[in-house]
Amino acid sequence: MLKPVIQEETTGCGIASVANILGKSYSEMKATANAMGIHAEDNSLWSDTQYVRKMLSHAGVETSSDEIPFGSWSTLPDLALLSIKHHQEGGKNFWHWVVFKRVGGKGFVLDSASYLPSNIRTDFNEMQPKWFIEVKNA
Repeated sequence: MLKPVIQEETTGCGIASVANILGKSYSEMKATANAMGIHAEDNSLWSDTQYVRKMLSHAGVETSSDEIPFGSWSTLPDLALLSIKHHQEGGKNFWHWVVFKRVGGKGFVLDSASYLPSNIRTDFNEMQPKWFIEVKNA
């Protein structure tokens, strides 16, 4: 049974998403991130892609070199980091990180937000991804 990781800090979606990909707990991933100088309190966690890439790379996981514009749910790779809830603050782009996963031909999203009734989402029309990062060898 898949047990999604829930973010324990308002800005912890990047840490939680990487934990979801790597099969770690939030506290394990946070400890690793903090040791790498990555902290949830840093707003750039949700306005810069280098942090999630760095955490995945540290675990030996390869990602696409660019952010790929979202086309459709059916064209996504079997594992990807998605950016949803895009907004701007002070001229800077911000978003919420989620993980798209396809298992046995069925796609779903692991969303670490603590306020959701279910963190395994299939309400694809409600999420509007702007782009994704392919996760290659997790």
